[in-house]
Amino acid sequence: MTGHTDYDTLVVGGGQAGLALGYLLRRAGVRFAILDAHERVGDAWRHRWDSLTLFTPRRYDGLPGLPFPGDPDGHPDKDEVADYLETYAERFALPVHLGRHVTAVRPEGERFLVETSAGAYTAARVVVAAGAFHTPRTPAFASGLDPGVPQLHSTVYRRPEQLPMGEILVVGAGNTGVQIAEELAGSGRRVRLSVSSMGRVLPQRVLGRDLFWWFSHLGFMDIRGDSRIGRRVRSRELIIGTDVKRLLRRVERVDRAVDAEGRDVVLADGRRVRPDGVVWATGFRAHYPWLHVPVLDEQGAPVHREGVTAWPGLYFLGLPWQRARGSSVLGWVGRDAHALAERLTATANDPGKSLIAP
Repeated sequence: MTGHTDYDTLVVGGGQAGLALGYLLRRAGVRFAILDAHERVGDAWRHRWDSLTLFTPRRYDGLPGLPFPGDPDGHPDKDEVADYLETYAERFALPVHLGRHVTAVRPEGERFLVETSAGAYTAARVVVAAGAFHTPRTPAFASGLDPGVPQLHSTVYRRPEQLPMGEILVVGAGNTGVQIAEELAGSGRRVRLSVSSMGRVLPQRVLGRDLFWWFSHLGFMDIRGDSRIGRRVRSRELIIGTDVKRLLRRVERVDRAVDAEGRDVVLADGRRVRPDGVVWATGFRAHYPWLHVPVLDEQGAPVHREGVTAWPGLYFLGLPWQRARGSSVLGWVGRDAHALAERLTATANDPGKSLIAP
């Protein structure tokens, strides 16, 4: 690795959170670098399933300094998002170091040592902007399923052709689960949807306006997680844009999967189903095995307050509900990035002065 490896700030993760923060740090004159394991900016989006389209219209998908191109009322697909992020990094000449898989972050005196697959870096501050959607969560009992039954986590699902014709069990009915179930049912497969309870279903358009127009104007995306409304919203996922009633006329809903024995999946009500393939739309788990700083709880999740940890110089960005409902959403993560950039520039320079204009 060539060039200097010592920085004021290192950002781990070159997705939307890391890039938004990078834009603000560059404006403030902070010496920083963004480390990303992928070969291209935006690859985390490119590698998602082929038909994925955002819920949010393009008018709400931009990062600080650059509106999302195209019809502002249309909804971009995942490749448009990936290309936008790549353009964003190029437009603002952000120092994204690609192909840097971070293997360790540990304190070294008053600084941090960051080890990667392409060499080591040191920095006064580290921002973990790797997100919370990168380590798939699959139930332990999945290993009991016969090897002859194909099973995929939603992170590696791309298209129906990855699975055999016949009966497919989709486990998990958040937005990802219902969308994949709908696509599989449309491909001629018989689909069962395994879930204990369904989230609240909201249409994409309400009274002639996109749902996110209402969310934006009513301040829904700014709801704090520790508020009374925030606690209620956090407890149950919203299913947006899928006509679930119509879906359940084509897909059989079954109880929660609790075990697997041979070719059978055992449901909570004692029933057994025998699918020809399984998709685990079971979400993600916090997983930072490379973070050797005592800022994680017993489950491995970050302990922080609005992204600020108890360890001086270590921060998080892009976590769900980090500050508000929109903290991990493409068009709203810039607000959290701005708040963190204010803190970083103040501590790097005069503690009483911010270098970033409102």
